Amino acid sequence: MNGNRRRFLVVTGAAVAAAALPFSTRAQDKVKIGIIGSGKVGSALGAVWVKAGHEVMFSSRHIEHDQALAADLGAGARAGTPREAAAFGDVVVVSVPYGALPEVGEDLAGLMKGKVVIDTCNPFPNRDGEIANWAREKGAGLASAELMPGTRIVRAFNAIGARRMGSAYQEPGRIGMPIAGDDAEAMAVASRLIREIGYEPVLIGGLAMGKYLMPGTPLAGERSAEEIREIAAGLD
Repeated sequence: MNGNRRRFLVVTGAAVAAAALPFSTRAQDKVKIGIIGSGKVGSALGAVWVKAGHEVMFSSRHIEHDQALAADLGAGARAGTPREAAAFGDVVVVSVPYGALPEVGEDLAGLMKGKVVIDTCNPFPNRDGEIANWAREKGAGLASAELMPGTRIVRAFNAIGARRMGSAYQEPGRIGMPIAGDDAEAMAVASRLIREIGYEPVLIGGLAMGKYLMPGTPLAGERSAEEIREIAAGLD
């Protein structure tokens, strides 16, 4: 599948999922959300947050993709550069290949400083190279914090697949969302956004526990909130 076709399917799928959301009320307080990396995960999450009443700016290395996505989603959605999205968002969602995180930190950390940053990134050695091995050894949560200094990181959306990420609204609260972070206020902000799109957030601990929020760990896959709590209780 070529790049243009892939981007078209991501845009179309995200827009269709958002259009089907049965939100009966708009969010009481709009949040400006900047998406850094509008691939499958970033597009799906941004789309449902737009439908929930928030303002979302999509960004990636393919501005035409972001413009098409924003046009399909309508009011509340816009497109920009990564720097514009980082400046725009009160909350910033970083959803890029882990190998790109050093560049994100170098280019955008100043714009994201002090902001809640939802880190969806996972380190895969076969894709990301040596930095993935380093992040896995250190723990992905602590590694991301080092790469994006001064931000208030919450790891979330790492342990489930992207395919159904925008569809949790169909059965609100059925699927738990394990999250990790060291900042209580940031966790509260992220939890609200997570709950508004159908997941039940479950805090499993600080960023040191972020090493478990990725494929191949006991917390991977879709589980109920209670199942997540039971599994997390046995982790160190």
